[in-house]
Amino acid sequence: MAKYRKLGRTASQRKALLRNQVTNLLYHGKIRTTETKAGEIQKIAESLIALAVREKDNFETVTVTAKVPQKDADGKRVKKEENGKKVTVYTEVQKEIKKDLPSRLHARRQMSKVFYPVTDVPKEAKGRKANTKKVDMVAKMFDEIAPKYADRNGGYTRIIKIGQRKGDGAMEVQIELV
Repeated sequence: MAKYRKLGRTASQRKALLRNQVTNLLYHGKIRTTETKAGEIQKIAESLIALAVREKDNFETVTVTAKVPQKDADGKRVKKEENGKKVTVYTEVQKEIKKDLPSRLHARRQMSKVFYPVTDVPKEAKGRKANTKKVDMVAKMFDEIAPKYADRNGGYTRIIKIGQRKGDGAMEVQIELV
């Protein structure tokens, strides 16, 4: 028996389709798709969540000193004049950062291979580039999804049958995070 379904697509198309659907499932929490696609998506999503759960606490907190530019009331950088040139004024700030241990770094890179970049667009500014922001899906996995499933041993997703699609009669399902 085969390890995966081909879904009637070439390898590159199939990989792109599954990456897209897994990214959307983990970003939105649920998606609607066909039954066979949902089975393949479920395998990938469950393994990614299990990886995040396993590595969620595998980091150390480090204090670093960073140079941050000073900003005025308008949010623009403060500049001073030195030797006839304008130079940005910096202040030193202590910051706490998470430093991944090797196994968590490896998990982060494995997840990055699957996820597509996600851009969050606010509802009131739909269709505009202003106020959009990039979502770090790997950070979302470690910070939001992994703690939610920390006490659970597998079974992170659920498939609910909806019925047959009107156009081609394919069985439609909703796959969601439990």
